[in-house]
Amino acid sequence: MELPVQITFRNMEQSDAVTARIREEAAKLDEFFPRITSCRIVVDAPHRHHKWGELFHVRIDLGVPGTELVVSHEPTPHALLTQDHEAAVRKHIEMHPQHKDIYVAIRDAFESARRQLQDYAQRLRGEVKSHAQELGGDGR
Repeated sequence: MELPVQITFRNMEQSDAVTARIREEAAKLDEFFPRITSCRIVVDAPHRHHKWGELFHVRIDLGVPGTELVVSHEPTPHALLTQDHEAAVRKHIEMHPQHKDIYVAIRDAFESARRQLQDYAQRLRGEVKSHAQELGGDGR
């Protein structure tokens, strides 16, 4: 990567082990697309419910030539704005129970980032399938 990885922790203490894992995963992204210009990662533990445990959200912003790719494992804005916030949190926890483990949340976020980088690289190379032109009246 051309620029260093920027890691931010929100609502939690910084951990050297988590930072090391994030740097390892970020280094692997270079294999899929070597022209990454920036990489910003935010690890957030926004919900502190004793009843349901702590959830971790990981957001990755990757700067690539021409655009920025964003990977975010967070509840939707609509769910956050609902009147019954606790129900929305419960629903999100039920949908993503594995994100109670910070390392699983990091792994899933970087897997999504790899897929997005692969798709972006294919589009740049022109490997994405395009719709065939309409066939003539005789089927050719």
